[in-house]
Amino acid sequence: MKQVSPPSCLQNAFDNHCLGHVKVLEFPDGTRSAVDAAAAIGCDVSDIGKSLVFMTEGNKPVLIIMNGADRVDETKVTHLLGLDIRKADANEVRTHTGYAIGGVPPFGHVGPVETLIDEKLLAKKTIWLAAGTPKTVFSLMPDELRAVTGVDTGVNIST
Repeated sequence: MKQVSPPSCLQNAFDNHCLGHVKVLEFPDGTRSAVDAAAAIGCDVSDIGKSLVFMTEGNKPVLIIMNGADRVDETKVTHLLGLDIRKADANEVRTHTGYAIGGVPPFGHVGPVETLIDEKLLAKKTIWLAAGTPKTVFSLMPDELRAVTGVDTGVNIST
């Protein structure tokens, strides 16, 4: 593992939200999945915040930050949003966030993306998140994640 610089959009988000203390770490074996990230970091898979992109029926992106041990309950999200959703494909993920699947951070995207955070994740002491590549991560406290994303409270959206 070594400390690396984040992509510029993510660095700008760190700078704009007084997160200069955040260190981005690169793991040579990769952190593409929550299981891979937990193994590399040495934490529980539920401490990983996976950033998953869905599309609404009107083709609007929705980012769901979910604890790595759980799955998104698409029915709960559909009821919450009042719109049907589907998983975004790789091209849609890159178009709306600027990042490839497996490296999507929770913020610092190329444009605004509506964001939901699962409540179980916000109960963690420390959350590990993708940092723009399938090999990089960083950690935040739940209050920091709330502040940067503008999401005040988590929602019950896991299966």
